[in-house]
Amino acid sequence: MKTLNMTEGNFFKKILIFSIPVMLSSILQLLFNAVDMVVIGKFGEEGSLAAVGATSSLINFITNLFIGVSIGANVVVARAIGAKDNDSVSRNVHTAIAFSLIAGLFLMIFGALTSRIWLEMMGTTKDSINRATLYLRIYFLGSIFNMVYNFGAAILRSIGETKKPLYFLTIAGVTNALLNLLFVIVFKMDVMGVAIATIISQGLSAVLVIIFLVRTDTVIKLYIKKIRIHAHELKRMVLVGLPAGIQSSLISVSNVFIQSAVNSFKSTVVVTGNTAAQNIEGFVWTSMNSFYQASITFTSQNYGANKIKNCLKVILICMLYAFLTGIIVGYGAYLIRDGLIHLYTSGEAVKYANTRLTIILLTYFLCGLMDIPVGSLRGLGKSTIPMVVSILGMVVFRIIWILTVFKYNHELWVLYISYPISWIITASVHYISFIFVYNKKKKQLYNLTLELGN
Repeated sequence: MKTLNMTEGNFFKKILIFSIPVMLSSILQLLFNAVDMVVIGKFGEEGSLAAVGATSSLINFITNLFIGVSIGANVVVARAIGAKDNDSVSRNVHTAIAFSLIAGLFLMIFGALTSRIWLEMMGTTKDSINRATLYLRIYFLGSIFNMVYNFGAAILRSIGETKKPLYFLTIAGVTNALLNLLFVIVFKMDVMGVAIATIISQGLSAVLVIIFLVRTDTVIKLYIKKIRIHAHELKRMVLVGLPAGIQSSLISVSNVFIQSAVNSFKSTVVVTGNTAAQNIEGFVWTSMNSFYQASITFTSQNYGANKIKNCLKVILICMLYAFLTGIIVGYGAYLIRDGLIHLYTSGEAVKYANTRLTIILLTYFLCGLMDIPVGSLRGLGKSTIPMVVSILGMVVFRIIWILTVFKYNHELWVLYISYPISWIITASVHYISFIFVYNKKKKQLYNLTLELGN
């Protein structure tokens, strides 16, 4: 199998070769998640869509902490590949899979035991909480599959293999869609059916990625008997990945506050409209996010190979691609938003979905631009800086906004306008941070070269 050389050649072309399958994989995953929502919205019981939608922010909050460590796995494996240290690659691969199994087991137990408590803390409406709790508990039973797939896919990205996850998700997604139709429409299982279909499909994708890792002839080959934690490798993953996970989880906290603010309207149709809009937005965000993934992996390999100047090329190219994607996909979705909303819901909820989409879709390119320097900083081994900046700019700011501006102007548009404002503030500081770190790394490499020359 031929791997993608990320340290030389045409970066415009190679970043696209890497990113497009990632983009398609993520869009495909969202399409199948959208099938969940469409099926439950059209064929489930009244209020079931709102029940499932009320869990999304909470799921992200709890799982993102561990999935963040998979970013650390991607960075350290890619860096070892760039440095041509195959022994380090192997230790990192086996440590990553071992950690994913442990994290998945923890989430299974923790999520199942605490689901209702979290939902009550969020102020989930009384007519939704029982179904939301049922969905959440079943979902967390499949956490081990979710973790294994995400860590496995992160390892594959480290060598530039982004097509195989696309194939795996296609198979798992088709399975999920068919099971949704069977469980909800035929067997009338409502939210339980959607949840069971989700964990079965996640299990299938996890099995497929493990089979590939076991059978591959590349440096990331997995040996089942060698799966164990290597303390040094885990420490390096955690140093890079844990701040990323904390950042993602705390940003999810801000989204939990947003969800709670939406719940404060005490209206199922408002929650339903918000849920439908979030699902549509996801397609735009995930399209831009593929270039964030590229910025992490390409920067990591070039940094490992001591080709620091290439890291600047990577961030600039990824910025351009993310901006163009945000404009084209975001504005395109805005133009056909009414048709998209009606795929999920109808009636009064359409109006509330429109309120959110009008604000978010027209400014979403800002979010894409904000994410790119975060990926590049992590690729350079600096994960705490973007974590702190993101928490202040996107979590603290949004919470303050909700407790002040929104509190005294209790309108949906006032709530949603906090998103683009936070993106502008956070992106500005991220870029300043990257310039500082990049110049420092370049100077360190220059000094090291002089020392070796002497």
